[in-house]
Amino acid sequence: MVPDDIELGCGALLHHIVKETDVLCVTLSDNQKNPDLKQVRNEHIRSMKILGVPEEKVVFGTFQTRVFPDSRQEILEYFLKLRKEFQPDLIFTHSKQDVHQDHNTMTDEALRAFRGITVLGFDVVRSSYGFFPNFLAQVTEEDVNKKIEALAEYETYRDRYYFNNELTRSIMVRHGALAQCPFAEGFDILRIVGTFEK
Repeated sequence: MVPDDIELGCGALLHHIVKETDVLCVTLSDNQKNPDLKQVRNEHIRSMKILGVPEEKVVFGTFQTRVFPDSRQEILEYFLKLRKEFQPDLIFTHSKQDVHQDHNTMTDEALRAFRGITVLGFDVVRSSYGFFPNFLAQVTEEDVNKKIEALAEYETYRDRYYFNNELTRSIMVRHGALAQCPFAEGFDILRIVGTFEK
């Protein structure tokens, strides 16, 4: 991912669960080669802090944006290293409905690297087409407000339509309606791994 995708895709749920579990937020590029995006790295760290994620749990890779497909093998190996070190039980990545080439590469390599682990795909409205959630996670109004507050840290993207507070809230209201609750975040089920217990 790049800075902001985590917050846009699952910021409210992240805020909801961060105190109950160990999270690691991985961004494959910090966009520092783009002169227009020099502040994005620090904005991401501040945004994550609002969601309750400490800086040491925010990791930046060194991959160059827009050409992730050219680094497919290196991204796979990066994910395999993270799997060994962090040993996650659940992975969030981009929806399969996302048309961005970097997002596609991350999702494909996450499914390869994290075999045997549940993988859920989130929606990033600017690059997803035909997304419809088949996994809905209820969140609170506080979680929704924290997501909006976290996104406000991105001065760089302030004027982008997909950072609009009303849009952000309306998406979670819609997903909440599908789940018959006030607010929810929605995901694609890319893979579910579970056990039945007595």
